[in-house]
Amino acid sequence: MPKMRKKSDLPSKDCAQCGLPFTWRKKWAKVWDEVRYCSDRCRAASKKKAKEPQT
Repeated sequence: MPKMRKKSDLPSKDCAQCGLPFTWRKKWAKVWDEVRYCSDRCRAASKKKAKEPQT
């Protein structure tokens, strides 16, 4: 079995929407370079913000 890693040893990024840091997850292993948001909520909020009309 592979050796366990501490959560603090995993790579992290800042969310493009809220700015909070989030850490690597196993389900993101293949697409880590493409991950920009920490959650579905932030991803949806960024799309909503982009659709708002400029006044």
